[in-house]
Amino acid sequence: MKQSIFTIKQNQHLTDTVLKMVLAGDTSAITAPGQFVNIKLDGFFLRRPISVCDYDQKTLTILYKTVGKGTQYMSTLSAGTTLDILTGLGNGYDTAKSGRHPLLIGGGVGVPPMYRLAKDLLAEGKKPTILLGFNTAAEVFFAEEFRELNLPVTITTADGTMGTKGFVTDVLPKLNGYTYFYACGPEPMLQALCCCTTSSGQLSFEERMGCGFGACMGCSCKTKYGNKRICKDGPVLEKEEIKW
Repeated sequence: MKQSIFTIKQNQHLTDTVLKMVLAGDTSAITAPGQFVNIKLDGFFLRRPISVCDYDQKTLTILYKTVGKGTQYMSTLSAGTTLDILTGLGNGYDTAKSGRHPLLIGGGVGVPPMYRLAKDLLAEGKKPTILLGFNTAAEVFFAEEFRELNLPVTITTADGTMGTKGFVTDVLPKLNGYTYFYACGPEPMLQALCCCTTSSGQLSFEERMGCGFGACMGCSCKTKYGNKRICKDGPVLEKEEIKW
């Protein structure tokens, strides 16, 4: 974990409620896709945990949804604003277990960490397939960015306004041959995936957090190996260890 000051370079809407923020700063503590950052906001007691979408040596990209007062405030911040951010939090995805043809599944705001994961897998010579789930066409984001990586992208929407009507689990039977899966999204989606996927996999959990680095125990969950902290032992956990 590292505490640094970042400067906002860009903060723009991708949809009515999802924004992309690009920040300049020290990203050296980020070591794996699936990790998150914790952002201090003026006037708010708790930091806001946001998953890492992408990064390089000098910039950090996050995608976030305006769901409360904190993220609503974030959406008003302009270029040049500085933010106190903790980076390198959590355990990310382990790409060594992917096999040649992993399946990456993102649901709603669980899509962002799949982007950096896809880039890392490509750099390792793997050939990932992308499956994205949303409620409606108006909420779809980052599909084109995945296509620009020359990756096959399947989209589902609950109302059928784009792609396949239904949920990501509805198209899984058509995506045969994946060697492993990685997922991030709402808990009901993750639980359903554990029941219908044909391979092992890793899932990233979304959870309310107090500290973000394992001190407060506020984000504990039950696993077959005892309680684990989503912020410290996760947010990525193995399919086989999760106790639903």
